[in-house]
Amino acid sequence: MAIRIRQHVNPLARKFQQPIATPNWQEVFANLHQNIHLDIGCARGRFLLEMAQQHPKTNFLGIEIRQPLVEAANQLKDELGLTNLHYLFGNMNSSAEVLLQSLPSNTLQTISVQFPDPWFKKRHNKRRVVQNELVKILVDYLAEGGKVFLQSDIEEVAIEMRDRFASHPQLIQQHQATWLDDNPLTVATERELYVLEQNLPVYRVMFYKPSSNQ
Repeated sequence: MAIRIRQHVNPLARKFQQPIATPNWQEVFANLHQNIHLDIGCARGRFLLEMAQQHPKTNFLGIEIRQPLVEAANQLKDELGLTNLHYLFGNMNSSAEVLLQSLPSNTLQTISVQFPDPWFKKRHNKRRVVQNELVKILVDYLAEGGKVFLQSDIEEVAIEMRDRFASHPQLIQQHQATWLDDNPLTVATERELYVLEQNLPVYRVMFYKPSSNQ
């Protein structure tokens, strides 16, 4: 049975200002100390579902603001018996500090934000997921050597995300070209596949956090 959901959810609504409920990570992941890939705005979670099966030695965590999608995604991963994958419901911009400090230290190895809601109207730009304060918190908890992968089919959104992460002094863009031609991950999102089928461009960028002794 198909899940009916609202396509656009206002992240600034009062009900989304509560911190994400932090789970007992030992109950969530079979191997708590594996590296973690955090995907912000994971939608139905199919990207992470495939990644978790291809990379069993990495833990995958998806954050999504639409609760029915999270419940369905967790049900599916449980049916498949995946113990390196979990989805959480909530707004990352109101929860990042509390959530990330609860993770085992130095395990957050990869962060991805892929095709976030563009919120085109100027008065709605503040609803976009990649805000300056979130960037600061994410990079604070990203392990040394960790990576941040961003992509969108909306150039304006891609530029804004790129520039906000690029302004952080601890991050370095991993490539000389303005955008990556190809997705460096082993799985494409549903949105990415749709955009490519339409022969439309995808704007991608990768950053990394060098070790302090480099």
